[in-house]
Amino acid sequence: MFNSILLFITLILSLGPIHCRKAHVINFRWPDLYPVSFTWDQKSEHFVVGSLRQKQLISISDAGVAASLLSDDSLPENSSFFGVALDRHHHRLLAVVHHPSIPSFSALASYHLTTFNQLFLAPLPNSTVPNDVAVDFSGNAYVTDSANGIVFKVNIDGEASILSRSQAYRNSGLNGVVYNSKGYLLVVQPNTGKLYKVNVDDGTARAVILNKDITAVEGIAVRSDGIVVAVSKHKLYFIKSHDSWSEGVVFDETALEEERQASAVAVGAEDRVYVLYGHVKEGIMENSERVEFSIVEVESEKESKEGSVWIFVLLGLGFAYFLFWRFQMRQLVQNMDKKTA
Repeated sequence: MFNSILLFITLILSLGPIHCRKAHVINFRWPDLYPVSFTWDQKSEHFVVGSLRQKQLISISDAGVAASLLSDDSLPENSSFFGVALDRHHHRLLAVVHHPSIPSFSALASYHLTTFNQLFLAPLPNSTVPNDVAVDFSGNAYVTDSANGIVFKVNIDGEASILSRSQAYRNSGLNGVVYNSKGYLLVVQPNTGKLYKVNVDDGTARAVILNKDITAVEGIAVRSDGIVVAVSKHKLYFIKSHDSWSEGVVFDETALEEERQASAVAVGAEDRVYVLYGHVKEGIMENSERVEFSIVEVESEKESKEGSVWIFVLLGLGFAYFLFWRFQMRQLVQNMDKKTA
């Protein structure tokens, strides 16, 4: 009995620091990078960052150490890496490529995750400004276009086609995209603040009914518990659904540092949510120069408060359990005294 109580109290105490620790802040340096996208590599335990100005993908450790993963000389000068995604099932790194001066040059690049050799460069038909990429378990990649209401599909062999050009988008651009294992995508439309559910088999799309619009959203990511996080330059939205995204609820919003201009969101180790401050608006100006950037963990204040309440509830239950055990032990001692007498 005593060992059970000791184990229970130890478990409760171990939960406490989860809600008391400081947010993780990663400051890193890379001249003229202006990172526009990033993703978390769980195996290597580092972030992979794409650049607005450089045709490089950069590795960022949780201590802020920056290193070049690849620089693709086959791409035109001044090419940008927008959305990035890891395909661990097929050992690939996928990156959306765009050139600001060559509108017709829009593609999805695939690189081997160990050698970083290019596997293919798939041109995206009718794309103007490709934005983000997600990948399914079969190796099919899905790319959004932020100028047109189009979702592209690129199969594992690098063959590109238009998956969805639904009237639901009203020909407005799409930004962030995530894949759900039930066979659909979630994509966001920045100018309307809408979230769409897109069938990966036939490309049909319909708007998710939300309790509020998520305006000017740049990107989205999903935690292992199904919570979707969506980032704009000013806010991070936390969204949940209980019916496979026919409807959704924005249950919390966290204000971000407006002057630093958040450009992307990703889910890192232990389901922690991180925002990338890439200063992209500044980077669009040709005469601007910057060396320092940051990746910052952002928590839902509502979830943190709820977690703290649960700790106190558990402590209360533990104390009640201890009192009950003490009462039982007292009764046991009294009964043994009576038998001895």
